Amino acid sequence: MIRENQRIFNMALVVIDFSVITLALILAWYIRFATNLLGFGSDVGGFYHYTLPIILILPSYIIIYYLLGLYTPQRTKKTITSEALKIIQANCVGLFFLITMLFVLELTDYSRYMLAMFGIFSTVLSISERFVIRKLLQFLRSRRYNIKYILVVGTGELARKFSELIIRNEYLGFDIMGFLDENHSKADLINGFKILGTVGDLEDVLSHNLVDRVVETCEKCGVRAEIVPSYYIYMPTKPHLDVIEGMPLIKIRHIPLDNSFNKFVKRCFDLLLVVPAIVILSPLLILVAILVKLSSPGPVIFKQERLGLDKKSFQMYKFRSMRIQDEGAEKHHWTTEDDPRKTRFGSFIRRTSIDELPQFFNILKGEMSLIGPRPERPHFVERFKEEIPKYMVKHHVHPGMTGWAQLNGYRGNTSIKKRIEHDIFYVENWSLLLDVKIFFRTLINLFRDENAY
Repeated sequence: MIRENQRIFNMALVVIDFSVITLALILAWYIRFATNLLGFGSDVGGFYHYTLPIILILPSYIIIYYLLGLYTPQRTKKTITSEALKIIQANCVGLFFLITMLFVLELTDYSRYMLAMFGIFSTVLSISERFVIRKLLQFLRSRRYNIKYILVVGTGELARKFSELIIRNEYLGFDIMGFLDENHSKADLINGFKILGTVGDLEDVLSHNLVDRVVETCEKCGVRAEIVPSYYIYMPTKPHLDVIEGMPLIKIRHIPLDNSFNKFVKRCFDLLLVVPAIVILSPLLILVAILVKLSSPGPVIFKQERLGLDKKSFQMYKFRSMRIQDEGAEKHHWTTEDDPRKTRFGSFIRRTSIDELPQFFNILKGEMSLIGPRPERPHFVERFKEEIPKYMVKHHVHPGMTGWAQLNGYRGNTSIKKRIEHDIFYVENWSLLLDVKIFFRTLINLFRDENAY
């Protein structure tokens, strides 16, 4: 499906860029030192001496490419011109950075001719690579692969014009699955597409169909929304714009973690902290497991179904802190401060949040992140999405062991509305710096959370 494929594609794109940049450096060395093609003479420069800076080049170029938007999907760009200009800009900045680092490291004997050729080769090869990939994707989309599905709400002139544009431009890889409208029956067709129901059927259609974009507000169901604007009143305070053949799309909610490079950075942050934590805390994990087993009959690890990224279900792990109870009853009850179901040792590990430590393994499995909105049980998700506006926005990112809402006191039996406001702030304003801030503040407040019970 498009959501999973986009992530894999972006990771592959980074690997291809790594390969192209490495090839450009090796090719520059070969022409400069191993041949006499350009009349430089037969002096042979040490291969490792001239290729060792690849350690600096690769990460710096990839970061620069990311900052200039070269890992943002280019689905709506018909030509490579804008992407090529960004590549030229990125490679100029990257070459300047490389020259600066060589000077700082006092590697002044590095061949200037080789640097010039590397700059030319890396630029030409990168533009050629992106051109080939773009053409390949356009070919695949014209053959109905890598398709993004759109549900259009309304059948007015603007909606019809939008559908005609999609039909004319197969390279975009969009497919209209149908329309919702109050004034047409399901037997009607709009530009060859079905009427799937009325606006009132929106939730039902989203629940039973794979929809990647809905051109109308639909955040209640956790689907990203965009608007084809006809009036400025639709403009949000922080609009994120895209253009399809001259027709603007306003993304109502910009989510930084939709970007695959941001996801990669966040995943690295998780693993760099969680893997050492598991090793360091392994004696504590073993001790707690033994004490849980001794405190009351039952399993050491408590598993509970939660909903995570894109509303996918997973089993969240905790050290068991309560006596064995009826599974059906457990699904529909929250823990209270003086909950009689808790064991004496269970009260301690809940108050200190030690019971949450097995979620490190949820993070290793990719089901959770260290930082993010707390995951909820399916029963409460169904209830809250009806009661709390924009509740489902939290499912656009991986859930976390701790998060912005918990840091601000909204944990456990506290205001759901306030919790979601903080979760949405995190979803819309994610940055690595914000994750670092939440992580250290969580450590400081670890034993002072009044809502941990």
